[in-house]
Amino acid sequence: MRGSESGSGTDPFDDEPGAGRAGGAGALPRQPKAVWATAGASVVAFMGIGLVDPILPSIAKGLDATPSQVSLLFTSYFLITAFAMLLTGWVSSRIGGRKTLLLGLALVVVFAALSGTSSSVGELVGFRAGWGLGNALFVSTALAVIVGAAAGGSATAILLYESALGLGMACGPLLGALLGNASWRYPFFGTAALMATGFVCVTAFLKEQPRPAAKTSLLDPLRALGHGGLASVAASAFFYNYAFFTVLAFTPFVLDMTPYRSGAVFFAWGLLLAAFSVLVAPRLQARFGSLRVLGGSLLLLAADLLVIGYGSHGTAVAGTIVSGAFIGLNNTVFTELALGVSDAPRPVASAGYNFVRWFAAAAAPFLAPKIEEWTNVHVPFVVAAGAAVVGAAVVGLRRGALTHEAARLRPAHRSEDGVAVFAD
Repeated sequence: MRGSESGSGTDPFDDEPGAGRAGGAGALPRQPKAVWATAGASVVAFMGIGLVDPILPSIAKGLDATPSQVSLLFTSYFLITAFAMLLTGWVSSRIGGRKTLLLGLALVVVFAALSGTSSSVGELVGFRAGWGLGNALFVSTALAVIVGAAAGGSATAILLYESALGLGMACGPLLGALLGNASWRYPFFGTAALMATGFVCVTAFLKEQPRPAAKTSLLDPLRALGHGGLASVAASAFFYNYAFFTVLAFTPFVLDMTPYRSGAVFFAWGLLLAAFSVLVAPRLQARFGSLRVLGGSLLLLAADLLVIGYGSHGTAVAGTIVSGAFIGLNNTVFTELALGVSDAPRPVASAGYNFVRWFAAAAAPFLAPKIEEWTNVHVPFVVAAGAAVVGAAVVGLRRGALTHEAARLRPAHRSEDGVAVFAD
């Protein structure tokens, strides 16, 4: 709590979740090999999200598809990911965290390779759905494993996880551009090879995680959403993710650049995302509190989306890159809130939270091109900006529940730090 650490004790938001996290980065380098292996595989998993960004126009041309058809690559991926979140705890509590990670990695290897062999956009969309299932099993379990095994407690683990996310988001478009300049198929084969390497590393360095005394049911993540604080975080994240994935999936069509140029833009975007999620977010949280940081960042993202939508081409490029800073801040704060605001076990809370927010990630890539077809190129960004504002409003209206619940539960969550989250 910030007041106890700084000695002030007078700020009414001292108990905001995330306050006082600035020191979490100091323990980042001192991690077991198992954590580094899991984090490294996570980087590649997140690379798969932005991999197709710079090659979306190339895929559309190569498969004779429209932008709205190609956008289904994101929609199928995240729609399956959302539903798969209900399975992750059920699977990991029965076969263990390590086997769940390996199962997810194996599915990604298979479906990423199959994506590169697609002869139609329908096949590619189907293979991306299988990819989404594997990614869901891996990513949600990876967060739980890192939180349980990382040195330095949950704050350090979340920063490490967000580092992997930011690095993956930055390198994904770059890899897509480098390989996709020769053929849109090569990035998929490249991802399959990298994930196969991750499979070997996890196999070699990660020991099996202890299983919980009670198995997780398929409905536990939905029951966890009955908690007011977690439901509020998930609702706000739903609207935020619509804005986030409008930038990620729709902007490449608006910028209409070569794979190299588009890859460079999203590489810079990803670097800002990584820097602000790992280096800047903890410092801002320590000074202003998580909810102030989150609300302000969501409103700034809304303003930036309007700049992208109505600015010149150069302004839209700059606005796209800058949006990475706000997205990095939001990702870190939302993850901390989701893991700390309810009394549900962290893997269950994470599954419920991700179940809700990934639906927006599935909706935005499909709706944004449709809205453009129905109206004009500006309106999808107005809608996305409005979604970000709604996300900020949810945080403001539910501020009391988010603050007080997190403060009440902090001792219980601290007792979990340094203990494998799959253990009883």
